[in-house]
Amino acid sequence: MQADGTFAPSAAAEPYLELVNGLDDADLEQFYRDMAVIRAFDVQATNLQRQGQLALWPPSYGQEAAQVGSAHAARPQDHIFPSYREHVVTKIRGVDPIDIIRLMRGLTHGGWNPFDSKNGNTHIYTLVLGAQTLHATGFGMGLVFDGRCGTGDPERDEAVIVYYGDGASSQGDVHEAMVFAASYATPEVFFLQNNQWAISVPVATQSRSPLYKRGEGYGMPSIIIDGNDVLASWAVTRRALDEARSGSGPRAIEAMTYRLGAHTTSDDPTKYRTSDEEESWRRRDPIARMRAYLLARGASEAFFADVEAESEALADDVRTRTNALGGLDREAMFAHVYSEDHALIDEQRRWLADYEASFEGGAS
Repeated sequence: MQADGTFAPSAAAEPYLELVNGLDDADLEQFYRDMAVIRAFDVQATNLQRQGQLALWPPSYGQEAAQVGSAHAARPQDHIFPSYREHVVTKIRGVDPIDIIRLMRGLTHGGWNPFDSKNGNTHIYTLVLGAQTLHATGFGMGLVFDGRCGTGDPERDEAVIVYYGDGASSQGDVHEAMVFAASYATPEVFFLQNNQWAISVPVATQSRSPLYKRGEGYGMPSIIIDGNDVLASWAVTRRALDEARSGSGPRAIEAMTYRLGAHTTSDDPTKYRTSDEEESWRRRDPIARMRAYLLARGASEAFFADVEAESEALADDVRTRTNALGGLDREAMFAHVYSEDHALIDEQRRWLADYEASFEGGAS
């Protein structure tokens, strides 16, 4: 799909045309709906942080196509390992967006239970850069050891997809994960969202060659895609997951996209990138592109109006529920540090109680 929404597959896209042609209008409209709705949520969450309701917010603004396409490419039995801005991936898999808000408000250590079936095998956000690739690879190794992949039954065999960014790709954890993934032929897809900036460091500073070649260095088939094309994201990821799930070993995808927003709400991108650069990527906006594509296929204005209404409803719901969350129970910070009672935790609990009691009125 071109930036203006016209469908013009390149020669490299030919192997995936059969997959894309199998999508019907309902599938395509769902892709658009998911992208538009999550952007409304993302904008609302950013506003909530600015209003003091959240400690931090990592926007996904501009990266919706890469995430929506890849998330829909996964099968229900697959396992998802996000980093910390895969908001629409988690929503597609069943996670309630308010659980992300709870995490960014500091009310929970994890956000949601990855083993609750309603969350679609979605593991919790990982704020330690690149660590989720190790988690995903270890899980994938377990799938191999337990015979839960490579049986030839696509309805039963399981795979893993792990999300990380261009900045994380320079972390040792990612390379260690790839070593073990290749050695043990894990049923895994490494999905790199190259949004061009690792906070303030441009990707050109991190690597002298395309990042997808790092996967090739470990012997895994690797491919680079237009991450702002939801159709490309879906088709390439679907095939990669199916191949990994069948026992063919790990794959790597580099989705070229752009972080239109800040790295997080503590960041000011105007200090390190130009408005001309941002504007050039706005012309490749994944949502505007998909809207043009759907209009050319005959999508109705009623459909787009319905999506807008759903977007506004989710934003309103999130704002209302966020404002009702309240504060943190003091005892929560001491939970789950150790599996059993521990003298150090008891000492810290007493210290905090004494410290708060030292304030006027007995509360900090």
